[in-house]
Amino acid sequence: MTIYFYKVWQPYGCFSNFSPHPIQIQGTYWSTVEHYYQAQKFVGSIDAAIVPLIHKAKTPEEAAALGRCSSRQIRSDWNLVKTQVMQEAVLKKFLTHADIRDILLSTGDEILVENSPNDYFWGCGMNKTGENHLGKVLMSVREEIRKRLSVTAIAEKHLQY
Repeated sequence: MTIYFYKVWQPYGCFSNFSPHPIQIQGTYWSTVEHYYQAQKFVGSIDAAIVPLIHKAKTPEEAAALGRCSSRQIRSDWNLVKTQVMQEAVLKKFLTHADIRDILLSTGDEILVENSPNDYFWGCGMNKTGENHLGKVLMSVREEIRKRLSVTAIAEKHLQY
């Protein structure tokens, strides 16, 4: 069974980058993954002055709007690094918050799909032909967490001997 998610208030809404689960990366606290992701678009660019404004945005919707403003110039390597930026932030989110980590792990091996009607890169798009990169990131994070838990369990068992 495929698990679809999109809005924060819907089932599996914690998988959304807009969910109210703060992260801390490189010593900086971010209100949501969306805040962090949108700000990273401008790191090192001529429009880097927008980063603190995105950081201070009151909502993830506001952060997204600031980050999507087409009059600003994003960093030149963005298309090369954006998936890795997302991977790092989503992993941090689920390592930080045990309650949603348990929800992610409870999905077993199900396919996770961001059911965004507008996003054909991160989501599946209106007609379900999108690339679903956010779903792929979440499934990768789920696997990474499993590996870390397995290594921890083995280490703890070894220490008991």
